[in-house]
Amino acid sequence: MNDLVFQPTDAGVELRVRVKPRASKSRVVGVRDGELEVAVAAPPVDGEANAELTAFMAKTLGVSRGAVAVSRGEASRHKTVSVRGVDSETARRMLAKARA
Repeated sequence: MNDLVFQPTDAGVELRVRVKPRASKSRVVGVRDGELEVAVAAPPVDGEANAELTAFMAKTLGVSRGAVAVSRGEASRHKTVSVRGVDSETARRMLAKARA
């Protein structure tokens, strides 16, 4: 998780995420090229994968669903996710724990 790049914001952090839809379950896969790889158990149809991603990230990082949003790349596998109420060190620790 040390390769993961976080961009601090006034309210929390932003991170780049590569989404792998239609997985058997939602989980953190790893980090590649500074992006967090997340498999989501939803198809990339009608925003279902984005909804699953934000719900999974909220649960993993211990914040409310409303605190997580896809800020760029809604129709792409490569997204930028904004998370309010968490700092980069806490997010890094929680994501590493989720991967273990």
